Amino acid sequence: MKLNYKIIFYFFGLLLLFNGGFMLLATFLSFFYNDGATLHLFLAGISVLVFGAIVMVCTKNHTKEMNKREGYLVVAFGWIVMTLSGTLPYIFTGAIPEFTNAIFETISGYTTTGSTILNDVESLPEGLLFWRSLTHWIGGMGIIVLAIAILQLLGIGGMQLFAAEAPGPSADKLNPRITDTAKRLWLIYFGYTAAETLFLSVAGMSFFDALNHSMSTLSTGGFSTKNASVAHWNDTPLIQYIIIVFMVLAGTNFILSYFAFKGNVIKVVKDEEFKLYFKFILIFTLLIGGVIWYNAFLTGTSAFNHPLVWGIGEGSFRHALFQVVAIITTTGFVSADFTIWSPLLLVFFFGLMFLGGSAGSTSGGVKIVRHLVLIKNGFLEFKRTLHPSAILPVRYNNKSVSGDIVFNVLGFFILYMLSFIVGSLGFALLGLDFESAIGVAASSLGNVGPALGEFGPSHNFFEMPTAGKWWAAFLMLIGRLELFTVLILFTPFFWRNR
Repeated sequence: MKLNYKIIFYFFGLLLLFNGGFMLLATFLSFFYNDGATLHLFLAGISVLVFGAIVMVCTKNHTKEMNKREGYLVVAFGWIVMTLSGTLPYIFTGAIPEFTNAIFETISGYTTTGSTILNDVESLPEGLLFWRSLTHWIGGMGIIVLAIAILQLLGIGGMQLFAAEAPGPSADKLNPRITDTAKRLWLIYFGYTAAETLFLSVAGMSFFDALNHSMSTLSTGGFSTKNASVAHWNDTPLIQYIIIVFMVLAGTNFILSYFAFKGNVIKVVKDEEFKLYFKFILIFTLLIGGVIWYNAFLTGTSAFNHPLVWGIGEGSFRHALFQVVAIITTTGFVSADFTIWSPLLLVFFFGLMFLGGSAGSTSGGVKIVRHLVLIKNGFLEFKRTLHPSAILPVRYNNKSVSGDIVFNVLGFFILYMLSFIVGSLGFALLGLDFESAIGVAASSLGNVGPALGEFGPSHNFFEMPTAGKWWAAFLMLIGRLELFTVLILFTPFFWRNR
């Protein structure tokens, strides 16, 4: 079966219209703040809108049928199209004139990685900072999920796109119609963003900072309007606690949020992935917070210059909680440089980069549910060794998991670790030291943001070699789309006409 190229490019045009529309939204904010970037943002938005309209007009006579191959192509190349067009605000304003750096910053935004090449974020005009946060917010729930919400109006089925965008093991749907599912997800996403903006504003942030950090939080992205990230508000614990709460929500399956709003709380608290997710956060916070406080106790000073509260260091456990949640959910906000706490904790945080949040959330990484399936299957292998004739299926939420899903999870994990190894070797070949190479590979593939070594939380990626930035951008993309969606395009059988 030949590919329906017209519908593929028609969809690219539609995505460009979305992108251009969001650029104009950033233009309005730029005009409101009179930041000097209004004209450049307007020209960028209009350029993208016009080009998208031309593409759609030229491909309007397409067959309204889309199979899986076309779905994968739209998703994978759709992100590239969005990234290429998304660089225009940076280039037109002159904030990032170098193309490679503009690509890196843009794809880091859309994939919600949060790595940056900018040395002075606070010098950027407000409109551009808002656009930077918008790339997170658009990419968080997924560019394609946003688009399929209106595909009903175009007479195009969206199931193939949803499957390619969210290829994880969970197949729960809120509604039999995929467009209704997308709309409900975006309604929850928007509601959480508005709620966090309100709470942060009340807690002491300016409305502009609150809005930008809310978009970064709910997308589990990590871009900040401050050079010091959330550490800028270390003297305002309430702000950090609010961000922690919404990072946890963003890393939780959004379908569980829907059930909670419908009053079905029992389904939420009994969900195995949700329970393991919270156990991980609690256990790692206590361990890391205890080590920080103990080290501070030995030196006779409280951690982070905060007073001791209830006999323990409140600051120690707050920063431990903040960084554990930020890394597990792959948000990547920074309240302190965790790489200098101790060698033991450095290894701890490196391991957390491979956890990821829940399936059906905006977080990156392997995802908790995959770890859960792997752990359960591993224990069952012991039983199968003793009882080779017994039928012992993996069970998740009291339901039997099919062998196909177990094999998919095993395959994903192996492919993920191979991608990490190859990614690390690539950075090592480009001259990065061992710690930096494995740190950037894990961070980029998991869409975490801060890495290790020369690219840790207190540094940025400006000094990375040009080839390294492109390599990191590729890892961000395959990590965001969970490997299969992109890597399948490199297989010869994908392109054979059947």
